Amino acid sequence: MLKKIRITGFIMATAFMVLGFGLPKHLQNRVNKEVEKVFNTSVFTLKSVSVPNGINASLPTKITSENFFSVKTDTGVLGYVFVENAPSKTATFDFLLVFDKDLTIVHSKVLIYREEYGGEIGSKRWLRQFNGKNGKDRVDHETNIDGISGATISVRSMTNAIDDILQTVGILQVKNIL
Repeated sequence: MLKKIRITGFIMATAFMVLGFGLPKHLQNRVNKEVEKVFNTSVFTLKSVSVPNGINASLPTKITSENFFSVKTDTGVLGYVFVENAPSKTATFDFLLVFDKDLTIVHSKVLIYREEYGGEIGSKRWLRQFNGKNGKDRVDHETNIDGISGATISVRSMTNAIDDILQTVGILQVKNIL
């Protein structure tokens, strides 16, 4: 039975990639793995969250078909996934936020880090600081998020990006879009 469930999840993820839906190919498998782990299921679909253009234009983080998804099963919405690319000193890195169905962060992960220095932002200990945050919370590298020596630029970049998506989620909740 477990093998059949895993195959179903793989088929759905492959269909998304072939049809051109959602995430870039190099991130799809990594995102699926994290979603499976967080929600303890391999049978799910990622559905792009759609935001009206007029509202999207005023958001701190623009919502696209490739960065914000609802995680659904046949029983309903399990939560949401946000995938972003943020700048580091000379390159960029990709990270993931997983929200529960109430839009509170329950998991975060650096998916791809492309530099020699600063990769410490991928540590589970540092990333746990974002768990429990929601659209009513603000995060700031100077006040309530610990810094990391040698990763200052990446810490600031990721913290600012997460603060922007938290503000965006808060606005979308107030406007009853999420």
